[in-house]
Amino acid sequence: MNKSLLSNLTILGEGFTTEFKRTVTSNLGREICAFANATGGIILIGVEDDGEIVGVSKHNKLKSQVQSIARSAEPPIAVDIETIGKVLSITIPEQHSKPYSFGGKFFIREGATSQQMARNEIREFFFKEGLIHFDETPCTNYNLERDLTPDTWSRFIQHASLPEGLDPHPALNNLHLTKDNKMTHAGAWLLCDDISRYTLQAHVTCAMFRGTTKTYILDRKDFAGDLYTIYEEVIIYLQAKLNTALIPHARGRDERLELPVDALWEALVNAIAHRDYCSTANVQLYIFYDRLEIVTPGGLPAGMREEDLGVKSVPRNPLLFGMFYRMGMVEQVGSGIKRIREMCRDYGVAEPVIEVSDNWVTTTFKRPNGQVEDQVTDEVTPQVTPQVTPQVTPQVMRLLAFCDGELLREELQERIGLTDRKHFRTDYLRPALDAGLIEMTIPDKPTSSKQKYRITEKGKALLAEVEVAQK
Repeated sequence: MNKSLLSNLTILGEGFTTEFKRTVTSNLGREICAFANATGGIILIGVEDDGEIVGVSKHNKLKSQVQSIARSAEPPIAVDIETIGKVLSITIPEQHSKPYSFGGKFFIREGATSQQMARNEIREFFFKEGLIHFDETPCTNYNLERDLTPDTWSRFIQHASLPEGLDPHPALNNLHLTKDNKMTHAGAWLLCDDISRYTLQAHVTCAMFRGTTKTYILDRKDFAGDLYTIYEEVIIYLQAKLNTALIPHARGRDERLELPVDALWEALVNAIAHRDYCSTANVQLYIFYDRLEIVTPGGLPAGMREEDLGVKSVPRNPLLFGMFYRMGMVEQVGSGIKRIREMCRDYGVAEPVIEVSDNWVTTTFKRPNGQVEDQVTDEVTPQVTPQVTPQVTPQVMRLLAFCDGELLREELQERIGLTDRKHFRTDYLRPALDAGLIEMTIPDKPTSSKQKYRITEKGKALLAEVEVAQK
């Protein structure tokens, strides 16, 4: 530090990383401890609270005194001490052996002051720093005699590829899912029918919105079984709601989801495995017409930086992550983000954007087919609409693809995968009828409860034209 930097610090005043002291006082140890438990900081000895430099004398003696105070912390704290004119500067670098205590108490920096941590704050701090893993702690709400039913055990051994006939209790103990005859949280999340009974915010929410904002919601669903079932059901939901192109070939036609399914699997399992289960928030997936967002509560685990994404892995829930690996939900430790990026490149879509904050990680996939307002689950390639039938929307094309035979409105809507009846009528059914591409089986009674719909010759000709254009 030089005099110029010292001047700038005194002008800016005390803050989260800066503390002024007139002399070495008895509470210097708590200040050093608080900075060590945060992100580090600087303590200036010989400066008044208002930033006035008054200076101190006998710097060598004071340096020895400060070093002694820092070494008396548990564990000892490394500090750098230097003289800048009349001021003694103590720099506490960011430490790597948190948490630190002084005099048997734990302190943390909050704003411009240092505070002693309460019991709950100490507990949260240990979780945040990865010193205690929540997934390994006992789940007091889980009763092994009541909740470990034959059905949940049978489902679990199938997912975990365990042989039939195993005694559940020693098997779970060997898998470290039980300790002292109590189910861990990881075990409770994997062997349950309703995960919210054991951890309220452990469920996953999916929501679909009209347009690019959350103003108009079209569909929402919460998934709250066991974690493996949640994982499977959320993927099914995404496959039903995202666009799917129909690709014809000699043997018929294949379906190609607009985003690579394997990348979505990997991103979802990352969100479930690495989220902070102490958080009161849950994993949320938002489908907009131009993007898919996967929002994970908890920020990055302790020891991870944003630049480490795709390079290394620090599981926040190592027991749960290990079980996911056993279940085949992850292929290789530490390869998730890298694999997602590679799969997107190979699929010909943009790599996801990952945004990190202290409390959230958001992974955003750009939807390549998100070209038309209100395009929600259109199973037609975007090239079909502009090149072949510019007057027909992708919603109508998708309706035609499913309109084989005579079908009730409810049957058609279910096949398409829409829950919003008004949206189906406005954007799918009515435009198709108006264009003469489908027709009613009882045209003189349009509101009949027995009313069905079938594709017209004009609609069949259009589908044939599309298939030719795709070859």
